[in-house]
Amino acid sequence: MANPDEANPNAVAISVPSEDPKRKEKKPETEEGRSKLDPDSKEGEDLSEEDAQLKNELEMLVERLKEPNTELYRPALETLRVLIRTSTSSMTSVPKPLKFLHPHYPELQSLYTKWPPSEDKSLFADILSVLAMTYSDTQPRGTLRYRLLSNSLRPQGSPISEPGSWGHEYVRHLAAELGEEYNARELGEDADAPATTAEDSTEPIGTIDDLRALAMECATFLLRHNAEPDAVDLLEELEIVDRISEIVDDNTFGRVCQYMVACVPLLPPPDDVAFLRTAHRIYVQHKRFPEALSLSIKLGDPQLIRDDFNAPGNPLMKRQLALYLARAQVPKEWLELDEEEEVPEDLLDCLSNTRLSQFFKEFGKELGVLEPKSLEDVYKSHLENRTANVDSARANLAGTFVNAFVNAGFGNDKLMVEAEEGNSWIYKNKDHGMMSAAASLGLSLLWDTDVGLSHVDKYTYSSEEHIKAGALLATGILNTGVRTEADAALALLGEYVDNKSVPLKTSAIVGLGLAYAGSHREDILALLLPHVGDDSVSMEVASLSALALGFIFVGSGNGEVASTILQTFMEREDNQLEEKWAKYMALGLALNYLGLQDASDATIATLQAIEHPISKTAEILVDMCSFAGTGNVLKVQTLLHHCDEHIEKASKEKDEKEKEKEGEKKDEEKKEDEEKEKEKPKDDTFQSFAVIGIALVAMGEDIGSEMSLRQFNHLMHYGEANIRKAVPLALGLVSASNPQLPILDTLSKYSHDSDLQVALNAIFAMGLVGAGTNNARLAQMLRQLAGYYHKEPDCLFVVRIAQGLVNMGKGTLSINPFFMDRQIMSRTAVAGILATLTAFIDAKAFVLDKYHWFLYFLVTAMYPRFLITLNEQLNSFPVTVRVGQAVDVVGQAGKPRTISGFQTHSTPVRLGTTDRAELATEEFIPFAHVLEGLVILQKNPGYEKEDKMEV
Repeated sequence: MANPDEANPNAVAISVPSEDPKRKEKKPETEEGRSKLDPDSKEGEDLSEEDAQLKNELEMLVERLKEPNTELYRPALETLRVLIRTSTSSMTSVPKPLKFLHPHYPELQSLYTKWPPSEDKSLFADILSVLAMTYSDTQPRGTLRYRLLSNSLRPQGSPISEPGSWGHEYVRHLAAELGEEYNARELGEDADAPATTAEDSTEPIGTIDDLRALAMECATFLLRHNAEPDAVDLLEELEIVDRISEIVDDNTFGRVCQYMVACVPLLPPPDDVAFLRTAHRIYVQHKRFPEALSLSIKLGDPQLIRDDFNAPGNPLMKRQLALYLARAQVPKEWLELDEEEEVPEDLLDCLSNTRLSQFFKEFGKELGVLEPKSLEDVYKSHLENRTANVDSARANLAGTFVNAFVNAGFGNDKLMVEAEEGNSWIYKNKDHGMMSAAASLGLSLLWDTDVGLSHVDKYTYSSEEHIKAGALLATGILNTGVRTEADAALALLGEYVDNKSVPLKTSAIVGLGLAYAGSHREDILALLLPHVGDDSVSMEVASLSALALGFIFVGSGNGEVASTILQTFMEREDNQLEEKWAKYMALGLALNYLGLQDASDATIATLQAIEHPISKTAEILVDMCSFAGTGNVLKVQTLLHHCDEHIEKASKEKDEKEKEKEGEKKDEEKKEDEEKEKEKPKDDTFQSFAVIGIALVAMGEDIGSEMSLRQFNHLMHYGEANIRKAVPLALGLVSASNPQLPILDTLSKYSHDSDLQVALNAIFAMGLVGAGTNNARLAQMLRQLAGYYHKEPDCLFVVRIAQGLVNMGKGTLSINPFFMDRQIMSRTAVAGILATLTAFIDAKAFVLDKYHWFLYFLVTAMYPRFLITLNEQLNSFPVTVRVGQAVDVVGQAGKPRTISGFQTHSTPVRLGTTDRAELATEEFIPFAHVLEGLVILQKNPGYEKEDKMEV
């Protein structure tokens, strides 16, 4: 090379590249190219004495394998194996033997191919498999290849060396390669095909079953070494996750099941159901009945629920399971209780929820909120800036709802229950207002079937039609979620279903829908179905009958209900289907498929064949309800597509817009829909439902619901009016009874929107988000809004209702549809919330018109947010518990705390939506796996009280 001092600057620039290629040429001296380890020549000089000795020994062993004397092979291989296994290294560096053997790997490979099949060759393959880890970037899946060769060459009798004997890192390496190999074989996704030229690498070694057998060995090792998530992931990748139940033991099953259940919202169907069923089977194997039953409820499988309920012999455990079923509103008929055998009275009480009212009132007494609250206590109008001069009928109507929501379940409010004869609040309302007022009695006496009916009874004889209709609705409301032997609701309301008067007829139908929500009762089907299919009845009656059936058969996939509603869509006149009621008929159909995922495909296909625009709305409703709470990303994307359509514009512009917004996602169906749209102006209601659908699908898991907030923000910015008005409702659904600050701020902003429809829905959504929380910040916002809208009667009316919702049950109730540690979605609760939101999509036609009683649909979602501990006689029994924010500990090492920032209370206690409780001492053993609702305790026989020093 020229001396740079003498050369000009250009020569220097050229002289550098002239050196480079020489360096490159040096590289491929070893056959395969240097891989992860590049022992530089310098390193050889700096070896310590120990390392030099090890290096020489290894090289001597390699030489011995090349010699013709076959008797030396076995000892040489054994020594190699011992050296590799016993070498310890730090976490960050490669073990010394692997480092020194690395240059010899290619020649050992060629040596291996020359050996005849024998047990020695099998051991050789085992060692090569370990060495291949250092070559994984140039020869992918070498570790796995030699592992499988080693297994195939081993004679029948000889013991198989387990993958685990080579250590954790080797097993993890093998697990990763197993997944890649399986995908390459099954799905043809060979990302990096092996670059080896050896003749045996071209054809795959071993069958799929061999891969799975090896995966089971690796999974067994991982389970023994606290790597439960890795084991589940490996078996999931090889599509044999159901076999994990064979290898879990008492120490690992809990963590495995927790991880599997936590994965469910992130998996595509049908893997999600497979995971739940596998976790369920493991729980049953280990006699964990409460956990197993909660998964059966989540799956909605009558057979599993029956088996789990009948499995335990312990009568107290059976009662705890009965309380679970009552909370989830599981139909008693599913259990097929023997008619001959006498079912114990207290077990029936647990199953029917009959003591809910009693426990709730005791809970209220403990918390000191038994006293009824007046309207002024809620409004605090002395804190509002202006005096509102709203018309008194409207104010009284709002007062009806506020009073009903605030004092719900306590049965002692001043305006209705405790009012003197003739001085009742009912008479302070006009016409249809009287109906809501009479119905509010049902909310006040919620769940109290004995006392409640006698209170309501006197109004059923009223000569005023609206009061009578309200009393019928009240009968339905107070029976919500409670099943009685007497079947009073059916007896009282059944005769009015065929009444000539429309108010009486509709309130009896809706009353039955609420009273028997989720019960799947065939006898009520026979009563209501004729009204859906009868062409002569008005659309109002037909749609409310369909909705009531949707409530009763929620999530059942009942064929009769579905076919009758579809038939009605096909046969009714177009102008009837254009009425505002049609969307409730579509909702009734959708609720039938709530949470059933793919089971609704046939119905959706039928809807696509119906010409009328309502079919599009129905199709979206059915689709979104089928995937409610699953967090299914593809469904959310499809719904976002629907929101993306701009209806008035020419289709060319539309296509361009779509390309900008959603480059990759193309929907063929969508194009067909657009062609239909060209003919006449399209009904765009379906977009409002699509927005709510996004919330409905995403609300099942935290990450999804957080991501959806950003989408709602975009929709609010760029959407048409019909999309914008639905966004606040979607926010209310995603975070029902869970007032998170970012959502409150967003809704507060929307509540001052220039479009009154958006503002109205935002105010109502604030009520939903804070329902039953007594949230002070929210109460303050609503008081400001009451001042701001004092001249807008509609908005003021909704502000009042929102105030009533925030103080619902004086802070003891919740409408969040998720329970059991937010793992299970209550289908009846979702049905109630959706029916209410549907009314607000067209608030002018329903809630602000004479159908304000639709607000009572929320009753199916209302449930006490308490933890009450019961003794063995099923009476309330105080113990100390810690209540704090729930912490997600799935997959974490050790036994981390499941709650943070806790306070210690004595039961009964109130639990927030994201709170979790645990017992403070080990004096009692709970039968429930989640401390929530009603929990039965048993004395711990092994508990010894700690001696405390007297101070």
